[in-house]
Amino acid sequence: MAGVKVRVAAAPRPGSGADSVGWVRAMVAPLVSGATYRRGVHLLLGGVLLLPYVLVGLAFVQMFTMPRPPYALLGLVLLLAVVIGVVPPFLRGTRALEITAARSLLGVPLPDPPETVEPGRAARETRVRAALWFAVHLVAGGVVGLLLLIPLVMGMAFVVQMFGIEGGSLQGLRLGPLDVHDPGWLSLLGVVMLVGVVYAVAGLGAVAAVMAPVLLGPSPAERIAVLEARAARLAERNRLARELHDSIGHALTVTTLQAAAASQVLDTDPAFARQALAAIEETGRAAAEDLDRVLGMLREGEQSDGLPHHGLADLGRLLAHSRGTGVEVRTDVDGPVEALPAPVSREGYRIIQESLTNVLRHAGPVPVTLRVAAGRRALTIDVANPVTGAYPRREGGRGLDGMRERVRLLGGTMTAGPDGGQWKVSVHLPLGDQEER
Repeated sequence: MAGVKVRVAAAPRPGSGADSVGWVRAMVAPLVSGATYRRGVHLLLGGVLLLPYVLVGLAFVQMFTMPRPPYALLGLVLLLAVVIGVVPPFLRGTRALEITAARSLLGVPLPDPPETVEPGRAARETRVRAALWFAVHLVAGGVVGLLLLIPLVMGMAFVVQMFGIEGGSLQGLRLGPLDVHDPGWLSLLGVVMLVGVVYAVAGLGAVAAVMAPVLLGPSPAERIAVLEARAARLAERNRLARELHDSIGHALTVTTLQAAAASQVLDTDPAFARQALAAIEETGRAAAEDLDRVLGMLREGEQSDGLPHHGLADLGRLLAHSRGTGVEVRTDVDGPVEALPAPVSREGYRIIQESLTNVLRHAGPVPVTLRVAAGRRALTIDVANPVTGAYPRREGGRGLDGMRERVRLLGGTMTAGPDGGQWKVSVHLPLGDQEER
């Protein structure tokens, strides 16, 4: 474009001042970084854990070098010491402590081990990996301990000897061409040794930070256990959402219709109005009980299995509520519905409840035909009501979707839709061996 000048910044040339500054910063960073010293503390903890093993080993070496050692007794004691020394790395608590230490001092984002993992090859692999990390931690800690005992102490002594405060500890020392008469060169060597110790600790710490996720991180079995636990929690939350939707939604629908009917006939038919108000009171009380039950499931530490659930044995109470709204339900119950497995009975109750709620919402107080058949292998539910168009159908509801979820969880089938001027819902739930969900 004419009249426009473009300036292109030249890239820094190799060997320029910017490269030199970056190189200096990279070299100085390990010396001033707090991560270096935190990781050094973590490695030094491994050296502390290694110390008892070293002391026991030295003691046995000393005893075995005695003129007439009791080999049988020493062998038994050595075997016991080896067993005691090998057990801690494989303990579950040892791995948890190592994870906490690595997370705090190495700065590695390690998750806590899951509470339960299926025993077997995967669990053994996890313990072996944790034991290998324990051994690496002890060896690296021993190296850091030696660095602190020898190069660090000697380097400090070389540095302070220029000020005459080493107390004659270097008297007679000779390192190649250097001796106590070369204070300047010894001081320079001391600085190099001190810096070298810090670099060595930084390198070991960096290697430990890389290896920690590999050896202490979750195994495939633990990842699967975490995913399964998360899926179970999500399934429980979905079940609670369905419980709230069906129970509270049914109660609100019944209450709204009863209140509307009572307000219309309050002056002309006080007896019906009182009956409607009584139905509202009973429905509200039942909804409050269901709400308390569902909230109890959500409270931490409470199990939903120990809380009461509605089942098909409560079908009479549900039908009484519906009839109180003006819906006449013609019922045909075949078979021992009270003896059904708890999951089938519970979900069957909720399916019927949601079907009756949908009738009230979309068709109004119309006659409903309900057929419940409990056979040896399956439970069949058929609900039919005329399609009147009295109420506009609202989109976005979760009623039918929730019913399908219940049916799918039990391995059943469901159809719902208009059929010859009627809306029909047909559900088939296999019995089989049902577990509480």
